[in-house]
Amino acid sequence: MVSAEPDAPIFSRLKGAKGELSFTVRLSANSKESKFFGMLRPSFPDIVVPDGPGKLLVQQTKLWEEDVCHQRRGLPKVTVTQLGGHFGEGEGRVEISAINRHIGVLVPPDELTPGIKLDQGSDSFGLFYAFRAQTRNSRLNVDLKIYSIDCFL
Repeated sequence: MVSAEPDAPIFSRLKGAKGELSFTVRLSANSKESKFFGMLRPSFPDIVVPDGPGKLLVQQTKLWEEDVCHQRRGLPKVTVTQLGGHFGEGEGRVEISAINRHIGVLVPPDELTPGIKLDQGSDSFGLFYAFRAQTRNSRLNVDLKIYSIDCFL
C-alpha cells in the first residue's frame, strides 16, 4: 500500500492530479526447501491524488507469494530500497525520487527510511506483520504486510 502523510506536499498543490509511482523491494526468503532472493519492481500508473489525507494512493496489492510449503522457516526479509514517480503535468509537475541511505554516499535529497516496524494485526487475509518505508521530503509511505499462512505437509 502507498499512502501520504497529512502534511505531504502533494495535498497542498496537486489535489486531483494524475501521476504514477513505482518502488523497488529487495526480498530474501530462504529455507532448506527453497531459496529466493530478488528485486520486485511493482509500478502503478494512473494514480489520482485524493482530496485529502486518509485515502490510499495505491491499494493493497500482492507482490510475491512463495510457491513451496516450508517447515520451521522464519519470515522473509523485505526492504524497500527506492520509490519514484511523478504527479501533475507541465510546470506544476512534481517528481518523486527517494532512495535509502548508503555508507560512503551523501544523504539523498529525499531520503527513504525503510524498516519502520508497525503493529502486527489481522485482516480478511489473516495474521500479518507490517513494515513501513517513509520518504523524508515527499512524505509518502510504502507499507508492506507479511502474512504467515499455515501449510499442511
